Amino acid sequence: MKALKLFAVVAISALAFTGCNCFGKMAKKQDQVAVTCTPDVLALNNGKVEADITVTFPAEYYNKKAVLKVTPVMVFEGGHVEGATKYFQGSKVQDNYTVVNVAGGEFTQHVEFPYDARMAQSELKLLVEVKCPTGKCKTFTLVNANTGALPSKAEKAALAAGGDQAWAVKNAFALPIAKGVNTLQSDLDYAAAMSNTANNYKNVTTVVTKADILYAINSSTVSRKAANSDDLKAFKENVVETQANDRATQKLYVHGYASPDGPEKFNDKLSSARSKSGHKAAEKLLKDTGMDLDVASYGEDWEGFKELVAASDIEDKDIILQVLGRYASSSQRESEIKNMSAVFTELKKEILPKLRRAQLVNSTDIKGKTDAEMEALINSGRLDELTNEELLYMAESVLTNLKAKATVLDYAAKKFNDARAYNNLGVVYAQLGDKAKALSMYEKAAQLGLNNNEINSNLALANLANNNIAKAQQYAAAADAKTKSLISAAQGSYSSAASTLNGYNAAIANVMNNDLTAAKKAITSDASAKADYLRAVIASKEGDLETAKAQLKSAVAKDATLAAKAAKDVNLANLFASGFKL
Repeated sequence: MKALKLFAVVAISALAFTGCNCFGKMAKKQDQVAVTCTPDVLALNNGKVEADITVTFPAEYYNKKAVLKVTPVMVFEGGHVEGATKYFQGSKVQDNYTVVNVAGGEFTQHVEFPYDARMAQSELKLLVEVKCPTGKCKTFTLVNANTGALPSKAEKAALAAGGDQAWAVKNAFALPIAKGVNTLQSDLDYAAAMSNTANNYKNVTTVVTKADILYAINSSTVSRKAANSDDLKAFKENVVETQANDRATQKLYVHGYASPDGPEKFNDKLSSARSKSGHKAAEKLLKDTGMDLDVASYGEDWEGFKELVAASDIEDKDIILQVLGRYASSSQRESEIKNMSAVFTELKKEILPKLRRAQLVNSTDIKGKTDAEMEALINSGRLDELTNEELLYMAESVLTNLKAKATVLDYAAKKFNDARAYNNLGVVYAQLGDKAKALSMYEKAAQLGLNNNEINSNLALANLANNNIAKAQQYAAAADAKTKSLISAAQGSYSSAASTLNGYNAAIANVMNNDLTAAKKAITSDASAKADYLRAVIASKEGDLETAKAQLKSAVAKDATLAAKAAKDVNLANLFASGFKL
């Protein structure tokens, strides 16, 4: 907070108001009128610059017939923005303004301006106009708030001309009350908090193919028909074809089963016999492939029974499945099912014969492309030779160049219309600094049905980055704790945000909360350019200009664009005022 004296040059102001009848006596006490601004260094908050301007009038000061018009204005290179005007009137004025009576008093005006990037180097000033019922100021007349002087003849002409001429006079007449805007809030790294949606990529996939050798009831003899079935021929063809794939590793098995009808001990022996006869038949089938087969018997095939019943059109299949779930004992299951005579007849015809089998199983592990192979395809523009999961994996886990990531994800998103690709593309665009594109990608992902914690958090963060604070809040309930804290920080609630955030974002929250020790601790291990820059800001605030110089030089060496930012940063004003140059 900084106190300023309005019309500080009393002698001049006494002369100046001789033409404004109601201000003659007021001018004599003008040095007692104080104007303060809180904060005296303005700060960007929620896309706006806000301040509270307080005017304190002394007792026996304000003329009962006087009207004072005060207009706050943000002045910056290439432009200015006027805020809401505040009017003060004496007790005998018949208007509906704020009344200042003979006792004087303190009056506060809240002002706010939509943030413009040019406001980083700016001044908040007050334009003051006066009006008296008689004399030269019957209508509002601009007053030089620094000296108390009324406009000269030339200045009146310039004001009447409007445009740049008028503004030049107004700017000279305006009283500065705050300088610069602290824009640290805009440095919050929303992109760092955004999350990718996981892919389902596996470098090794397992493909299982099966073929059955079917047996007659209670038999373990492989018939000629069973040994020469089309299923077995197709099984062998698959084995031979897979042998030509140098990325494939095959494991072959023979499993013997019995249908779950009849005595359990008998069925155990029967399944073992079938595994042996099935093994011999499989060896004969595959002898020219050189493949070995593992053999095992599994007794009664209740799992196979359950699968076949579930896939069947049997009318009472739900009841059968309930029986399987209710009883663990094989004999109880069989007894209960046989009690449903009509159902059991259908089972004997449609289901049980398929379970009298030796099953050949080929479990093949197929190793995918190496990372280097996939990267080579990407670099040569052959993206069409990669699957969707491969593209998502490469963008998330292998590629480091952001533009290359964007190319891969853009291709995947358009080709496969995959919400995950759009979400992850949004993360990359955010890291590239394209806030609008990032938001549009997240919105597309949501439109395609992606609905999880990640997309809600990303939508909130992208809206924060685009200064859509109210929109960001709509996603807050379903967002993660870090995102909720960043929403708080974007609204100026730095204390609560600092307790949840970590790293660079925690450091910014702590600086804004004036806890510089915690801010330094949060970025102790961060060697990035932006962390060095923030350390320079912290040192500058602490008055440690030597450290500030070293950290700023380090930041600019890593990221040359920070030099222009530093030159306009109010947080580093004292550093440059000391004569420091990059």
